[in-house]
Order: sequence, then C-alpha cells, then structure tokens
Amino acid sequence: MTVNDLDLNEIYSYADYLKWQLEERIELIRGHIFKMSSPNFAHQAIVGELHLKLGNFLADKACRVFVAPFDVRLPRKSKDDKEIYTVLQPDLIVVCDKSKYDMKGCIGAPDIVVEVLSPSNNEKELKNKFEIYEESGVLEYWIVSPQDNTFFIYKLVDGHFVGSRFFVSGDTIYTTILPGFQLDIKELFEKSKF
Repeated sequence: MTVNDLDLNEIYSYADYLKWQLEERIELIRGHIFKMSSPNFAHQAIVGELHLKLGNFLADKACRVFVAPFDVRLPRKSKDDKEIYTVLQPDLIVVCDKSKYDMKGCIGAPDIVVEVLSPSNNEKELKNKFEIYEESGVLEYWIVSPQDNTFFIYKLVDGHFVGSRFFVSGDTIYTTILPGFQLDIKELFEKSKF
C-alpha cells in the first residue's frame, strides 16, 4: 500500500493511521496526510549528534530523548486513537514527564521538539508544525538549518512562542529545561560535513 492509495482530501485519525501498512513515512496534521521526505547526510549527521549529546546528558536524569521514527500524538480533547488527528514524527523530542510516553510513542506535548530542516520540508516545519507545537504546549521548539548553519529556538511564553536570535558558529546553546546542558554550534555543524 502507498500513500497514493489513500484519498488525500479525507480527514484521518490516529486509529486510521495505525491500520495502514505504508511504504512511505507520513505524518497527520489536523487529519491531513503529509509525506515525509528522505533525509540527507547533513540532516542525519545532525540528528545523530544531537541524539548523542542529549542522550549522554540525560543518562542519569528523569527526562528522556527519543529519535524519529517515534509517533508524537497531540490530542486536542480525547486521548482515544479515533479522536487524535495530529501525529507527528519530529527528528528528536525530549520528554520529562514519563506519563507522556507509552509503547506507541508520545501522547501530549514533549518538553523539547527538534526539527532539522531539509530543502523539501521547510514550509511544513516552519508554518504547520510551528502552529501545532505552540497550541499543544511544547515548551521549546528547536529548528536547525544545515543549509545555513543556523540554530533557532522558540520558547513558549504565556501560551505563545517567542523566538531567539539565530545562533551560529561560535555560539553555545543552553536551555532552562535541562539545566547544565550545553551545545556548541560550531561542533554540531562540523559533524554534518563529509
């Protein structure tokens, strides 16, 4: 079965999503199907490095890091699979409340969501997912651009995302969600090169 076998004008739930045996990876955004692109070398190198850094830092802490593919279900009202219309697979998430993850993935807003941009996914990440993460209550949304060697953080303040400046080579990332965590931007982007 492929995505082309489905009616892309329909509204689908997580219950539908679970029934499909698709060749492609997809996400549901407000019930609509979005195909996921195949990641390139730079994308995967950055995701791998971030996973390693966050995983090592969190090894003896309550928070956990998960890497895609890992379903993040963002219910609006009910947690029933038939009532969930948004299922995303961010590149990385950090979850500090263990009641939010189960055998299917994450249910509810992660504390941190990390998306690494690819040329084909910028609009989806920067518009659609921004709105969903904000309304769902994600505390920090990190956007990493290998094309520009930039790192940007949105922090949730009074229910709305407030953006940082662009972080570039020479900067260090800190987060109040993970006190003591540091990320050297230059080192991160050097790992994404051949």
